[in-house]
Amino acid sequence: MIAAALPLARHRPFAGIGLILVMGLWFVTLDTTAKYLGQVLPIIIGLFARYAVQALLMGGWLALRLLRGGGNLFRTAHPRFQLLRGTLLLTTSALLFIGIRQMPVAEFTAVGMLSPVLVTVLAALFLHEKVSPLRMALVAGGFAGALIVVRPGAGIFGWVALIPLTMALVYAGFQLLTRRLSNLEHPLTTHFYTGLVGALVVLAILLFEPASSWDALRAAPPAIWGLLLLVGVAGTVGHLCLILAVGMAPMATLMPFTFLQLGFASVAGYLVFGHVPDGWAFVGIAVVGVCGATSVWLNLRESAAAQRIAPADSALTPD
Repeated sequence: MIAAALPLARHRPFAGIGLILVMGLWFVTLDTTAKYLGQVLPIIIGLFARYAVQALLMGGWLALRLLRGGGNLFRTAHPRFQLLRGTLLLTTSALLFIGIRQMPVAEFTAVGMLSPVLVTVLAALFLHEKVSPLRMALVAGGFAGALIVVRPGAGIFGWVALIPLTMALVYAGFQLLTRRLSNLEHPLTTHFYTGLVGALVVLAILLFEPASSWDALRAAPPAIWGLLLLVGVAGTVGHLCLILAVGMAPMATLMPFTFLQLGFASVAGYLVFGHVPDGWAFVGIAVVGVCGATSVWLNLRESAAAQRIAPADSALTPD
């Protein structure tokens, strides 16, 4: 079982950080594509594509693994946790699809950066992870950079900013539950059930939707169908990276690097929609970059210290 291997996997912080960076790229792809699709299709169609693709991809993967004798990963020991995780992520996605239509990609992402701050604090409170003052300062610094981008109180976005704020709170709970399930379930099992829960809930809603939603989908050109597929793939791969990353390093180590997603979002917003963040936004992005670079230096220092200590520890171990 992977649960037995996860404690060893947590000694791989750099692999976890790499997965978080890849996750950020896929999530920005998801956000940008969702914003574009929101202009031409009902939101419910995009949500269904997001989770149906994940359920099909992961279901096929698990079925192939089962046929090859790799074990039955369809079996879950914690169905209630899986149902809750799927519901939390579906709620997050719904808020994303609604809010991203009203705000630029970079600014929406910046407000969503409240989530890493909440996760780091909640991990210390409920998972009893040790969070050094320096790491807390790095996370707080990244959060401050995000606030500089958005400048709450300036009246730039008004009530619309409450959508990503709510999304950040829900997503923090989702990430914390992901961390808990990484000790209890195989990550592929968790990923499959998250997609399945989302797909079934959205399908149930679609059954009561007016025919106009289905008519819009049937009338969509092949390029739009391709973008719907991209939404599903981006969400599937991004969250798989997250599941694997939290099994390799503590939340406090990973969270500062999620702020780099803000820079990815700024580039994507410019390339796809021609939106250029203003001067204050670039200042905020610079603050985020400094916090991320400092965190890299801190990880290198801690890794070197662990390597110096390991030989001494092994010398004290009985044969």
